[in-house]
Amino acid sequence: MAEVNKNDNKRRSDNKSRGRRDDRKPVDDGLTKIMVNVRSVQKVIKGGRTLSFSALCVVGDKKGRVGIGTGKARETVNAIEKGFNDAKKNMITITMAGTTIPHEIKMKYGASLIHLMPAKQGTGVIAGGAARPVLELAGIKDITAKNHGSNNKINTVRATFEALKALQTAEQVAENRGKTVEEL
Repeated sequence: MAEVNKNDNKRRSDNKSRGRRDDRKPVDDGLTKIMVNVRSVQKVIKGGRTLSFSALCVVGDKKGRVGIGTGKARETVNAIEKGFNDAKKNMITITMAGTTIPHEIKMKYGASLIHLMPAKQGTGVIAGGAARPVLELAGIKDITAKNHGSNNKINTVRATFEALKALQTAEQVAENRGKTVEEL
């Protein structure tokens, strides 16, 4: 029987752990993350069914920046991580008037229709379902929202996101038209 050198075993174990260990510290980017929905998705193939997971995620800094993203993977943790990475890539800056939105807006995405209405200071976020996390992480403190049509979480989140993206102040509209605010 051959003798095993103890130093060789130690060196081998160090190399093995060096490849797996991650010494990097997570960077705090000031974003708040909310996972809105995780669902299982099945694909039927010749050999049977393959199970994967789909995650809908929202990130925001509560100061006017918000993003949404979806991720899909065989495991829930990987799907959620992909969703948050996708949401960070799709961030937008929204237009606000104080603690609310500058005007009323309706936006349709798929069969979901979202109706966002400005509210007085102190009202709070009056929104249900999947629209609430998007509005809260955007930093809007006073708003009323109503969801019409389908309450599918993915379509509701996307409709809310598109509505926030389409908001404009009177100054922005006047600038786009080449007029002053009084001329409008």
